[in-house]
Amino acid sequence: MTTASESRPAAAPAVSVVVPVYNERDNLAPLLEEIAAALAGRAYEVVAVDDGSTDGSGEALVALRARFPVLRVVRFARNAGQSAAFAAGFRAARGAVLVTMDADLQNDPADVPALLAALERAGVEAAAGWRMDRRDSGWKLVQSRIANGVRNRLNHETIRDTGCSLKAFRREAVADIPWFTGMHRFLPTLVKMRGGRVVEVPVHHRPRRFGTTKYGMWNRVFRALADALAVRWMQRRALRYEVRDIVE
Repeated sequence: MTTASESRPAAAPAVSVVVPVYNERDNLAPLLEEIAAALAGRAYEVVAVDDGSTDGSGEALVALRARFPVLRVVRFARNAGQSAAFAAGFRAARGAVLVTMDADLQNDPADVPALLAALERAGVEAAAGWRMDRRDSGWKLVQSRIANGVRNRLNHETIRDTGCSLKAFRREAVADIPWFTGMHRFLPTLVKMRGGRVVEVPVHHRPRRFGTTKYGMWNRVFRALADALAVRWMQRRALRYEVRDIVE
C-alpha cells in the first residue's frame, strides 16, 4: 500500500492538491494513497477542506495526518458549498501550481501528472480536464450535458466539460479572482477573462465506490443557468484597457 512518506515540507511545495470534502469518509484514505502514488518524487501537499461533513470526514482527515504528513486540513464550522471550500483551499495552499479534484474517487489522481505536463508543455495558465468516458447513469449524463451547454452558450465558451473538477492552475492565474457560489465550475473562463490561456486535457472518470452524489437536477441544470448569468454579467462589465506608457 502506498503512503506519503515525505516529511512535512519546510518550504512551499511545488504543487498543492485542493480537495473539498463533504461526507466522503470512506473515500479519503484510498484517495490520499492514490495521490501519493501519482505525485511520488514531487514536492507537494494536499489541502483537504471539510465542508461541514456530518459523517466523521473531518475527524477522519485529522487522524489521517499521521499517515500522510503532506496533508493539511481546513475545517468549516458548517456546510458552505463547494465553491467556498475551493476558495478556502486556494487561500491555504502554498504551491506554485494548484490542482483541484473531487474527494469521491471518480477523478483519477493518476491523471494529475498529465495536467502538470500540459501546463509546462503548452506554457499556459490553466489545464482543464475533460472526462473521456463518463461512468455515470444516463440521467446524470443528460443533466450534465444540459448544464454544460447552458454555461457555454451563455458565456460564449467552448470548454468541453465545465463540471470536471480535475484541473490545474498556476497560482498567479487565480490570484484575486472574484469568488461567488457556483464559480468553481467557471474557473477556466475566469482565468481567460484575466488574459490567461487554458488547455484541455483528456482524463479518466470512474464510478463512485462509496457514498452518494451531492448533485441533482437543481444544482446541475437550474443552478448552472443562474451561475452562468452571473459570469456573463462579469464578462460584459469587465474593465478593458491598454496602457500606452507611464510618464513620471
